[in-house]
Amino acid sequence: MGELRGFIEHERKTEDNIDPAERIKNYKEFAKPLSEKELNTQGARCMDCGIPFCHSGCPLGNLIPDFNDAVYQNEWKKAVQILHSTNNFPEFTGRLCPAPCESACVLGIIEPPVAIELIEKYIAEKGFEEGWIKPKPPQTETGKQVAVVGSGPAGLAAAQQLRRAGHTVTVFERDEKVGGLLRYGIPDFKMEKHVIDRRVQQLEAEGVNFKTGIHVGKNYDAKQLEEFDAVVLCGGATQRRPLPIDGADADGVVQAMEFLAHNNRVVDGLAEPKERLSAKGKHVIVIGGGDTGSDCVGTSNRHGAKSVTNFEIMPMPTENRTKEHPWPYWPFTLKTSSSHEEGVERNWSILTKEFLKDEQGNLKALKTVEVEWIKNENNRPQLKEIEGSEKEWPCDLALLALGFTGPEKTLAEQLGIHTTERNNFKAEKNYQTNKKKFFTAGDMRRGQSLIVWAISEGREAAFEVDKFLMGTSELSTKGKGDLPNV
Repeated sequence: MGELRGFIEHERKTEDNIDPAERIKNYKEFAKPLSEKELNTQGARCMDCGIPFCHSGCPLGNLIPDFNDAVYQNEWKKAVQILHSTNNFPEFTGRLCPAPCESACVLGIIEPPVAIELIEKYIAEKGFEEGWIKPKPPQTETGKQVAVVGSGPAGLAAAQQLRRAGHTVTVFERDEKVGGLLRYGIPDFKMEKHVIDRRVQQLEAEGVNFKTGIHVGKNYDAKQLEEFDAVVLCGGATQRRPLPIDGADADGVVQAMEFLAHNNRVVDGLAEPKERLSAKGKHVIVIGGGDTGSDCVGTSNRHGAKSVTNFEIMPMPTENRTKEHPWPYWPFTLKTSSSHEEGVERNWSILTKEFLKDEQGNLKALKTVEVEWIKNENNRPQLKEIEGSEKEWPCDLALLALGFTGPEKTLAEQLGIHTTERNNFKAEKNYQTNKKKFFTAGDMRRGQSLIVWAISEGREAAFEVDKFLMGTSELSTKGKGDLPNV
C-alpha cells in the first residue's frame, strides 16, 4: 500500500466505451484506453486491509495488493513479474473474467471496489508493449512426452507449465486454429483474436507443439494417446443444453455456440455468412440471460437485427447484495453488459413453451408463459406458471444460450475413463483419472465454469503431472519459476 489515503481520495474509474451506435458497425474491441497516470491512481485505491480477501476471491491466488502497489509506484516491470507468477494469461482474464476478486475486495463493502481486472489487463498490455513478455524455454529437457487434448485456457496453461518444466508437449486441437472457446465462442468485440495469436507464438517459441484439425476420438485414434508418458484432457464442457419442446426442430432454432463460433470464423475470413446463422433483418429472441446470451445480443445487433429480445427464466436480480449473498461471496445482482447497452428488450421470469412454425417449417413465433418461483416444503425454489400469462412473440431466429451439460462422452467411452453423476470426467484431488497416466482439468473436470478457474486448473494439473513423471515437481501451484524473462 503506497498511498495511505488513496482509497479515500480517489474514485473508481474504468474505461469508457465508444458510442454503441458506432461500435456495432464492426467487431473490434471498443474500450477507450486510460492514461498511465489514471492507472497509477487506480492502483493507489488498494487499501491496507490487513487480510486481502481478494486472494480468496481469485481461484489463481493472484497477488493483487502487490501488483496494485507496483502499478501505483509506476513499477510496471515489477507488476508484470508479480502477475505472471500466478497467471499465465492475464490479458485473457483482464478482458473476460467476471472478476470474483473485485466482489471480495474489502473496499467494496463501503465503496466501489478496486478496479482489479482493469489493472490486470493493462499490466499485461504494458508487458507486451515494452517487450518484457518473452518466450521462456526450459533450460533442461526431461525426455518425457506429454499430450494435452484441447487448447482452451486450461489446455494452454497446462501446456506452458509442463513445457517450462522441460517436458516435450504436444497440444491437440480439433478446430482449425488454437484457442478453444476463446477463439470460437467469445465474440471478437470482447477479445480480438490477435490477443490469442501472440500468446500462441510465445508458446511455440518455448517449444510447445500444436496440432490443429485433430479431433481425438474422431480422426485420431484415442488409443494412440497411450504412447505418451502422460496425457492431460482439457476438452471443455461443450455438450450444449437443448430445449426439448414442441417445434424445437424449426428452421430458425439455433444453438448459441453454433451462431457465435460461425461468426468468429466469418470475421476471421474462414467462412462465408449463412442465412440460417444471420440475424440481419430478423426478429431475434435469445433464450438465456448469462454471458453467452449477452454475446448473442451483441452479435445480433452487429448483424443488423430488426429487434433483439432476451428471455431469462429466473427473476430479475436485485441491484445490491442480499442476505443470501453476503460479502465476500459472489453477488447475484443485476448486470448490464456492454451488449445490453447496444439494444435489447430484457424479460425475466419467462418460460418458452413452444416454437411455432409456418407451413415450410420455418420459425415464425415463440409461445411463452410467465412464471414465479415459490419455496416448496423443503425450502427449495420451485417454478410455477402464472395462469393467463401466455403470450406469442414474433421470432425469425431463436438462439439457445442455455449453458452446457458437461463434456462430450467420446474420450471417456473410448479410453474407459470414469465420469461423475454430472457427466464430468472424474478425477481425484491430484487431477488424475482412473487411468493412471491420464489427467483432466478445466471444464471437462469441474463442469462449465470461469476462465480464471480453467487457467488455475491447468496450472494445478501441470504440477501434478510433473510430479507423476518426475517423482517431484519443479513447478508449484502458484507458479514458482514461472516469471517471464524481464
